[in-house]
Amino acid sequence: MQTLQKLAISCIITCCCTFSAAAQTLETRLDKMLSDQYKADGPGAAALIAKNGKVIYRKAIGKANLELDVNMKPENVFELGSITKQFTAVAILMLMEQGKLALDDDITKYIPGYPTKAKAINIHHLLNHTSGIKSYTDMESFMKHARTDMTPAELIDVFKNEPMDFDPGTDWHYNNSGYILLGYIIEKVSGKTYAEFIDQHIFKKLGMRHSFYGSKKALIPLRASGYQPAEKGYNNADYLSMSLPYAAGSLMSTVDDMLLWNEAIHNNTLISKESRQKAFTNHPLSNGKLSYYGYGWQPNEINGTPCIEHGGGIFGYTTMGIYIPGENVYVIVLTNQTGISPDGLAVKMAALAIGKPYAEKATVALPEAALKKWTGTYEFEQGVLRFVTFENGSLYSQREGSTKLKLLPTGPASFNFEGVTTQYEFSEENGKKTVLMKMRIQHSKGVETDKKPAPEKKPVEVDAATLQQYVGSYELQPGFIIEVTTAGNQIFAQATGQPKFEIFAEKPGTFFLKVVKASIDFNKDAGGKVISLTLHQGGQDLEGKKIK
Repeated sequence: MQTLQKLAISCIITCCCTFSAAAQTLETRLDKMLSDQYKADGPGAAALIAKNGKVIYRKAIGKANLELDVNMKPENVFELGSITKQFTAVAILMLMEQGKLALDDDITKYIPGYPTKAKAINIHHLLNHTSGIKSYTDMESFMKHARTDMTPAELIDVFKNEPMDFDPGTDWHYNNSGYILLGYIIEKVSGKTYAEFIDQHIFKKLGMRHSFYGSKKALIPLRASGYQPAEKGYNNADYLSMSLPYAAGSLMSTVDDMLLWNEAIHNNTLISKESRQKAFTNHPLSNGKLSYYGYGWQPNEINGTPCIEHGGGIFGYTTMGIYIPGENVYVIVLTNQTGISPDGLAVKMAALAIGKPYAEKATVALPEAALKKWTGTYEFEQGVLRFVTFENGSLYSQREGSTKLKLLPTGPASFNFEGVTTQYEFSEENGKKTVLMKMRIQHSKGVETDKKPAPEKKPVEVDAATLQQYVGSYELQPGFIIEVTTAGNQIFAQATGQPKFEIFAEKPGTFFLKVVKASIDFNKDAGGKVISLTLHQGGQDLEGKKIK
């Protein structure tokens, strides 16, 4: 008997040690993922992973405040950005279950006189980003209004008369205007402000005591300060009135409160299982093609396992939340900086948490001829062009007007994008080269075309003394500035909230960018002094006066 007891105790001890070692290994690997992306002396991140409602990982790294040298901790409060859309969508579904609205209701039922251009736009279209309404954050005037407090009605006036992008239901385009309208509908139907409704019917009900409608004036305990990249490290994030993101992006929370939120959705605390399914559904367009969006959540997959996710980005903060229903695993990563997105990190953390880590596919060495075989221009849906080029022994892919990305060969015709999970698979069909682009759940096909990229501009040399005259700050709109700096014979431009890029001289006073399709003209007065610049990009010409 004693021998059996000893054997049983020995087994228990062995199992406990094995479990502890496995947990430690998981924690160590997650710690490395976090520290590889966010550094201890810079803006940081808080991350939480839960399985079956129990926290299995909860860490923070970096600084919550650089100026005061305050370390980040999991309790810090962050702006959520577009994860706010989940709360807005659930609020609409709550009102639907109360019989106060229907998803197929025309929006003019709640916003009489809204100019729908004789199109039938319903609540479903707003939730699913298929309304065709112009997204106000795509408008040139957005940055001009960044510091201005507006009522929802005033904000709607900013975009309501813009031309439609497409007929409702026929296409998909991420649309912040749609969620502004949803917030306004919530106010009309409930008789409460959006902030009051979310606070009373969601935050308080779920015990989310550290979640708020964002405010730059209110004292919010443990608020993590927001930062943006600068020439030498970081700057404080530009000011943004929280009345502008409104129901599309103005909420604040913590990783712990976000777990309460996810548990409430999983357990049908706020809405029924049927309503939750509507939010999680990959809704089709009118032509039968999938939108790859539900209501405030995006259906996706992690190494073949279905998941639901959404990220956010707002001045000084980027966020990502992923829920894997089949594994009941939730991952939330909140950061206090722009420039380094947590999307890929959260995906890799989630994959590791469910035991399906993304293996770094071994690259293979291919001869130059095998690489050059796949060069060319490929046309995707909606006329999107991607150029595959051979440079310095490697293939690169570049979407027209975007950044060039290196392709790493994993087989004779298969390539991974460096640093992300996107893949290319090349083939030949009917005498033409094709490429299947895999972005996790979304696959799109490109076919070889004769369309050519514009000839690459050849930069001319400009001496350091001449470049120095262009150095300064140029204000294109209130709160939107381009900083021009030099280093030796190089000159750089950095727009508010964006990375710094080198610009290249095309001719005296005119420079171009290589990473995007854009150019800059420096303008002088009669005395030859630089007084402004003009940014040419996307068919627009924006002048910025030199302010220092």
